[in-house]
Amino acid sequence: MSDQQLDNLIKMLDQIIANNRHCGNDEKVTDVAADHLRKFWARSMKQKIIAYANQSPAELSAPARSTIAKLEASS
Repeated sequence: MSDQQLDNLIKMLDQIIANNRHCGNDEKVTDVAADHLRKFWARSMKQKIIAYANQSPAELSAPARSTIAKLEASS
Protein backbone atom coordinates (compact mmCIF):
# COMPACT_ATOMS: atom_id res chain seq x y z
CA MET A 1 0.00 0.00 0.00
CA SER A 2 1.44 3.35 -1.00
CA ASP A 3 1.89 6.46 1.10
CA GLN A 4 -1.05 8.01 -0.75
CA GLN A 5 -3.21 5.06 0.26
CA LEU A 6 -2.12 5.45 3.88
CA ASP A 7 -2.92 9.17 3.73
CA ASN A 8 -6.37 8.26 2.41
CA LEU A 9 -6.91 5.77 5.25
CA ILE A 10 -6.01 8.40 7.83
CA LYS A 11 -8.30 10.92 6.14
CA MET A 12 -11.16 8.40 6.05
CA LEU A 13 -10.65 7.53 9.71
CA ASP A 14 -10.74 11.21 10.69
CA GLN A 15 -13.93 11.65 8.64
CA ILE A 16 -15.58 8.64 10.30
CA ILE A 17 -14.74 10.10 13.71
CA ALA A 18 -16.01 13.57 12.72
CA ASN A 19 -19.23 12.14 11.28
CA ASN A 20 -19.98 10.34 14.53
CA ARG A 21 -19.45 13.25 16.94
CA HIS A 22 -23.23 13.28 17.42
CA CYS A 23 -22.92 9.99 19.33
CA GLY A 24 -21.75 11.83 22.42
CA ASN A 25 -18.45 11.73 24.27
CA ASP A 26 -15.10 10.70 22.80
CA GLU A 27 -15.38 7.19 24.26
CA LYS A 28 -18.64 6.51 22.45
CA VAL A 29 -17.41 8.14 19.23
CA THR A 30 -14.30 5.96 19.13
CA ASP A 31 -16.36 2.85 19.94
CA VAL A 32 -18.62 3.58 16.96
CA ALA A 33 -15.65 4.38 14.70
CA ALA A 34 -13.82 1.18 15.68
CA ASP A 35 -16.97 -0.83 15.02
CA HIS A 36 -17.25 0.78 11.58
CA LEU A 37 -13.65 -0.16 10.75
CA ARG A 38 -14.21 -3.75 11.90
CA LYS A 39 -17.31 -4.11 9.75
CA PHE A 40 -16.46 -2.20 6.59
CA TRP A 41 -12.72 -1.94 6.10
CA ALA A 42 -10.78 -4.66 4.29
CA ARG A 43 -8.29 -6.64 6.34
CA SER A 44 -5.40 -5.01 4.48
CA MET A 45 -6.72 -1.53 5.35
CA LYS A 46 -7.02 -2.43 9.03
CA GLN A 47 -3.56 -3.98 9.11
CA LYS A 48 -2.04 -0.92 7.45
CA ILE A 49 -3.60 1.60 9.84
CA ILE A 50 -2.72 -0.52 12.90
CA ALA A 51 0.90 -0.87 11.76
CA TYR A 52 1.12 2.86 11.14
CA ALA A 53 -0.37 3.68 14.56
CA ASN A 54 2.20 1.42 16.22
CA GLN A 55 5.04 3.06 14.25
CA SER A 56 4.03 6.73 14.31
CA PRO A 57 1.35 7.34 16.92
CA ALA A 58 2.18 11.04 17.27
CA GLU A 59 1.11 11.58 13.65
CA LEU A 60 -2.50 10.65 14.50
CA SER A 61 -5.13 12.54 16.49
CA ALA A 62 -5.99 11.26 19.96
CA PRO A 63 -9.42 9.96 18.83
CA ALA A 64 -7.79 8.19 15.88
CA ARG A 65 -5.24 6.52 18.18
CA SER A 66 -8.02 5.44 20.55
CA THR A 67 -10.11 4.07 17.67
CA ILE A 68 -7.18 2.10 16.29
CA ALA A 69 -6.31 0.74 19.73
CA LYS A 70 -9.89 -0.53 20.10
CA LEU A 71 -9.74 -2.03 16.63
CA GLU A 72 -6.45 -3.77 17.39
CA ALA A 73 -7.72 -5.09 20.73
CA SER A 74 -10.69 -6.72 19.06
CA SER A 75 -8.72 -8.27 16.21
